[in-house]
Amino acid sequence: MPISERKTELRRRRKRREKYAILKRKLEKATVSERAAIAEKIRRMSPDPEVVLANFGLTERSA
Repeated sequence: MPISERKTELRRRRKRREKYAILKRKLEKATVSERAAIAEKIRRMSPDPEVVLANFGLTERSA
């Protein structure tokens, strides 16, 4: 893998980690509908969303 791709992937990981921290803070005060919206955002941005959702305590998928 060329170094430029590695740098790009590392940048993506860092941004995801920052975004997870922001979303985790928002989850503390979120209502049920806001929790569902945050869960959807995590599903869209994460390569393995179910692990992240389990870590955040959002294992059940709301319909």
